[in-house]
Amino acid sequence: MKFGKFEVHSIVTGQFALDGGAMFGVVPKVFWEKTNPADERNRIALSMRSLLIISDDRKILVDTGAGNKNNDKFNAIYGIQNSNGWFDEALNQCNLNTDDITDVILTHLHFDHCGGSTKKVNNEIIPTFANAKYYIQREHFEWAMNASDKDRASFLIDDFLPLKDHDQLILTEGEFKLFEGVEILASNGHTPKQQHVKLTSEERTIFYSGDMIPTASHIPFPYVMGYDLYPVTTIEEKKKILPQAYEENWILFFEHDPFVNSVTITSTEKGFAIKEKNLIND
Repeated sequence: MKFGKFEVHSIVTGQFALDGGAMFGVVPKVFWEKTNPADERNRIALSMRSLLIISDDRKILVDTGAGNKNNDKFNAIYGIQNSNGWFDEALNQCNLNTDDITDVILTHLHFDHCGGSTKKVNNEIIPTFANAKYYIQREHFEWAMNASDKDRASFLIDDFLPLKDHDQLILTEGEFKLFEGVEILASNGHTPKQQHVKLTSEERTIFYSGDMIPTASHIPFPYVMGYDLYPVTTIEEKKKILPQAYEENWILFFEHDPFVNSVTITSTEKGFAIKEKNLIND
């Protein structure tokens, strides 16, 4: 998709599955299963979708999926499937390879968002993108290194500590402009200091929703995940972002929706709803 001075690509790095009840928190199954049918283990199908942003001088990747370092037991538990032959093939379709990536913006360090940041070569874990700087919020990195009992299992140290060991990790602070047209916003409902990319060019905006709004089904305010550390905070953050997205006709980019990668929204009597969808090709 041509987006002003940028070229953007949606890259599906794989699929996985999580418990539907956990994905929708207090929302009863009778509501969420209409759009997200569960398997025999009560898991719903989810995507791991990255956003590739290309400008004249930068090749930026937002999040990297789960990667391919995990063992068969782990992959079976989470139903992990890498669909694009991993990043090499996906990037080749964009006439790029992993060495071309200049910057990797990680929303947060849960395994399904950052696992592809590293790879195993000759029993050594090294950064996947050898020439890239990786960006993560300092406060979130510190949380990941000393996570709570509730979310400790979501952090796999081999996914991100090698980035620091290879001097490729940049610890960021709060909200700021990373590059021209690339702004970093922060949220705290899902996990402390999750960061979101707001890409703006020629008065159009793409907002990378991450795990604040993981799928199109999570647009309604009460639809928040049981995985969120502070679900009431997530609701307040959605109440801030969604009205602005509606007023300014933002494109919301979804990381985990298996069928809908992006939408614009409209306002109805029942709240915000999808106006247009799948504006960026996978």
